[in-house]
Amino acid sequence: MTILRFNRALRGVAFTASLLALAGCSIFSSNDDRYEPAELTEYAPGLSVRQIWSTSIGSGAGLGFVPAVVGDAVYAATPDGSVAKLELASGRVVWKASTDTDLSAGVGSDGNTTVVASPLGDITAFDDTGKVKWTAKASSEVDVAPVVGFGAVVVRSGDYRIQAFNIETGERLWSLQRPGPALALRSSGQMRIAEGLVITGLPGGKLLAINVGSGNVQWEGTVATPRGASDLERLTDVVGSPRLAGSLLCAVAYQGRIVCFNVSQGGRPVWAKDFSSASGMAIDDRFAYAPDQNSVVNAFALDSGSNVWKQSALKNRKLTAPAAMGNAIAVGDLDGYVHFLSSSDGSLLARLSVGGGAIVSPLQATPSGVLVQNGNGNLVLIGTN
Repeated sequence: MTILRFNRALRGVAFTASLLALAGCSIFSSNDDRYEPAELTEYAPGLSVRQIWSTSIGSGAGLGFVPAVVGDAVYAATPDGSVAKLELASGRVVWKASTDTDLSAGVGSDGNTTVVASPLGDITAFDDTGKVKWTAKASSEVDVAPVVGFGAVVVRSGDYRIQAFNIETGERLWSLQRPGPALALRSSGQMRIAEGLVITGLPGGKLLAINVGSGNVQWEGTVATPRGASDLERLTDVVGSPRLAGSLLCAVAYQGRIVCFNVSQGGRPVWAKDFSSASGMAIDDRFAYAPDQNSVVNAFALDSGSNVWKQSALKNRKLTAPAAMGNAIAVGDLDGYVHFLSSSDGSLLARLSVGGGAIVSPLQATPSGVLVQNGNGNLVLIGTN
């Protein structure tokens, strides 16, 4: 199901667009099995998986909630305002805190400062004992997890503004705004912070690298260009997290393309393929992986962009962005299953139910296994053999 964000001045247009988008869902197409989730099929297991631990953080789930793994610790939050630090190996809760408001995004953490955000744009930072360090206000709602590093906390708000706050005081350091489209996709968008740069995709298909200290845009690339006559047809957003592999920076867009840029050569596009994903992508040293908007999982050669394989056994199961681990990739689905696919040919290797209904948070690959935040607000670590 496509979920949209829209400007207040265009609510009528957006409402109509939302209905058109919903027409692709089963409630509007009961006689059309093109949109029905694929039934789970039998397969020859090729990987042993097991639940190592499961720990309740709070309640609820949302697209803006992504666990942060820093060293041997996990930081996570849930929409009811719960924030926690856990041991990655055991799932033991080190500390747990609560905000005075519901949350719409979290967490960002560098292991010392952990940050969450609310639907009203309230930013709350905790120290590494779980005590509130400071609070600040973004320009509007925040539904993308903040990032923390290089002396700053950076948030992206619903008015297409990116803002940085001093990591110690919460003082605003800079603010950058780009014009935004009438409609934007509500997806599990993520920012990255690396080598003093914040890397973020934007509605409209742009990818930016911004200097954390100054707020200056160091590089801008086009992942996709909006096309079509209507706002719905022109809905082209970068989704998931931009991915880095050596000199390559890769990203994928809804109704756009999957692209890898060479950042050592000024951001020159290495390859680009027409593609549409609503969840995001993962990469390893060989391939880029992404479910398309119909949850058909694709693998592309990282050096050339050639399509290596497709796996349609999970079609229409509303897959999350994948996590790449060794010889397998993992994706979550609308029924709370985590599926493991061979990274070489896409064949099904294993599946495990983590409960809690639909998994909407992207899966996280860790040294200890695959980390899942399920629909009930539980964190689950899955080990592989």
